[in-house]
Amino acid sequence: MLHFDSDYMRGCHPEILERLSLTNMEQTPGYGNDRYTAQAQTAILEACGLESGKGDVVFLVGGTQTNATVIDLVAGRYDAVISVDTGHINVHESGAVEASGHKVITLPSRQGKMNPDEINAYMTSFYADETWEHMARPGMVYATFPTEVGTIYSLQELLDLKEICNKWKLPLYIDGARLAYGLAASPDVKISDIAAIADIFYIGGTKCGTLFGEAVVTRHPELFHHVLTHVKAHGALMAKGRLLGLQFEALFSGNLYDRIGRNGVDTAMALKKGMLEKGHRLFMDSPTNQQFFILSNEIIDALMPHASFELWGPRGETETPVRFVTDWGTTPEDIECLLSIIP
Repeated sequence: MLHFDSDYMRGCHPEILERLSLTNMEQTPGYGNDRYTAQAQTAILEACGLESGKGDVVFLVGGTQTNATVIDLVAGRYDAVISVDTGHINVHESGAVEASGHKVITLPSRQGKMNPDEINAYMTSFYADETWEHMARPGMVYATFPTEVGTIYSLQELLDLKEICNKWKLPLYIDGARLAYGLAASPDVKISDIAAIADIFYIGGTKCGTLFGEAVVTRHPELFHHVLTHVKAHGALMAKGRLLGLQFEALFSGNLYDRIGRNGVDTAMALKKGMLEKGHRLFMDSPTNQQFFILSNEIIDALMPHASFELWGPRGETETPVRFVTDWGTTPEDIECLLSIIP
């Protein structure tokens, strides 16, 4: 069976597993107060072009946990968060953000991306309403890189998004669950650009080679006021915090994070090329490790005993959009085998 359901189906990258194994019997302080976590924080800040004291990093375990915790940290008690309608916090997080008291305001997506003009129009209309103080006030903007449908913002698009956020004094938060793959696919966006543009963002580990873990980064250390207390109040502070630090120390050593992203994208592009040569249509033209096609239900049914993948939405009458996801461990042979069984 070939597995293309998601990019967190394997354990972790062998280089990370080796680090975990070699240090397994060490005893270190808990809650991230260990040297490995400190080294990981330093390495991440350096990669992001942030000097010590001009940025900060905190580690959490999973993406939904991270989004709910960060949005509750940054948004005011009565604030809402703006997202595109396809945003992960709106569709696939079971209302976790809203459970913490923050309404998710949705705007139309454009191939998964947020249009700054939509934000401007919404904010103009919001404050034109004399009763706005009785409404959920937009307090921040949530975007993803790459988006939920695998597309990426150009550097100029990110700058335009930040400009409109600044106009309305809305902190910009970027969900980077698949950041490694987005950076590998981008011709002009580097991790230092994300760090310079976003007020706060996270570097995904769970989908990018670690057993678990996300690294939240900000260039505004004041946003992290009493952050560990806040994280613990959300039940998100890991006692064995060094397991997070170790994994991210490994990710940011030897260009591992870059290599992971590159492998996921290279194998995804090989899959896209092969599918197009077979005459299959794209559902969404993604340059990253998520690839979306429209397949006949007949082909889908014939393929399911041999490969796992996701139907992207409800099954259609005769054809259905599907998603195949590659990752750090996908090999060219995996792609060749998959293509060999698809008509």
